[in-house]
Amino acid sequence: MTASVETLSSSPTQVKVLTSPGGVEAWHVESDVVPLIAVSFIFEGGSAHDPETKPGVAQMLARLLDEGAGEYDSDAFQERLAARAIELSFNAGNDALGGSLKTLVKHADEAFELLRLALAEPRFDQDAIERVRAQTIAGLKYQQNDPGVMATRRFFEEGFAGHPYGRPTSGTPESVAAITRDDLVAMHRAIIARGRVKVAVVGAIGSDNLSALLDRVFGSLPEAKPLGIIEPAQLQKIGSRIVVDLDVPQSVIRFGMNGIAWRDPGFIPAYVLNHILGGGAFTSRLFQEVREKRGLAYSVGTSLVSYRSAAMTWGYTATKNERVVEALDVITDEMAKLTSEGPSDEELQKAKDYLIGSYALGFDTSTKIAHTLAQIAFEGLGIDYIARRNALVGAVTQADIRKAAERIFGDGRMLTVIAGRPTGV
Repeated sequence: MTASVETLSSSPTQVKVLTSPGGVEAWHVESDVVPLIAVSFIFEGGSAHDPETKPGVAQMLARLLDEGAGEYDSDAFQERLAARAIELSFNAGNDALGGSLKTLVKHADEAFELLRLALAEPRFDQDAIERVRAQTIAGLKYQQNDPGVMATRRFFEEGFAGHPYGRPTSGTPESVAAITRDDLVAMHRAIIARGRVKVAVVGAIGSDNLSALLDRVFGSLPEAKPLGIIEPAQLQKIGSRIVVDLDVPQSVIRFGMNGIAWRDPGFIPAYVLNHILGGGAFTSRLFQEVREKRGLAYSVGTSLVSYRSAAMTWGYTATKNERVVEALDVITDEMAKLTSEGPSDEELQKAKDYLIGSYALGFDTSTKIAHTLAQIAFEGLGIDYIARRNALVGAVTQADIRKAAERIFGDGRMLTVIAGRPTGV
């Protein structure tokens, strides 16, 4: 049997929907420009599914998948990767466990076989577990003195109290110390399954060859069983200012408010609004008002966060303890102005022009294309999203911006966490 292929010629990257004889679906971009193959894959299920008392299992699992598999222990597995210049990595976030593979075409068979082993037959040797555990704990202990890490962790603890998103994805020194091999095996069994993965492949490989490799790697995985439900969550404690007491001359600030998810029809206007507020590195209002005009901070910015079961807009800055209140006042003032007045027509047009013009920069390598396609598939946005996206940005109006500002900024209150010793808070 050959693969089933559907081509979408409207997409600038010529994406094909390929379904292997074994039923594995992948988004495929065939390109012979360079003799490389890049693969990106995302499994549904991540740190939000960690045991409640043992945060850090999913991330530890991701770090162990290439630490020995099948007949190869950790050293032997890494040597086989290095001998063929095969790049293989894994990562875990709140909602997903994913990874990427990059290989020369001539080593494709071996590269995909090593990927299959890592996914289907990880060894979880005790010496590898203890080495990764020690590295993780050392990193966590080092971060305990980092004001940025402490502010971020406290922000999520407060903003998503009692919810899986409120737990530290990397765990704590105590929770990581308690993780057992059985925990890792159980998490692997729950997440690494067929029917739960989105795959994108870019490079010099035809549909039939790719189809066989997909069946070998992903078709051999066990069928997925239902994961535990992660209940929808809203950011809590909006309007609160929480101080993490640290004896440092400069306070680190994390602030957040409502958000709009990537899958929401209102996301694109929110994306443009965020660029105007704090997402545009040197052109945003916050950069201009907080740094350029007042010299309150070296860096300041905002971004949209879209999880499976929650969305928020959050931001960061750092300033002298005695200027924290001033900095926060400037930030809330700019949010209020965007809500009541909106941006100028020129400001809106410049934001849209930048976001449209810069989009192609995310597709300048095979790895970037594969990663973006896998993310779009994971979010369920449709294979034609790349072709539609710039038109959606271009169509954003002042009314759309105003509506997004009302949804996100609301009455102007934020959850604010400050690590330092701010005065007047």
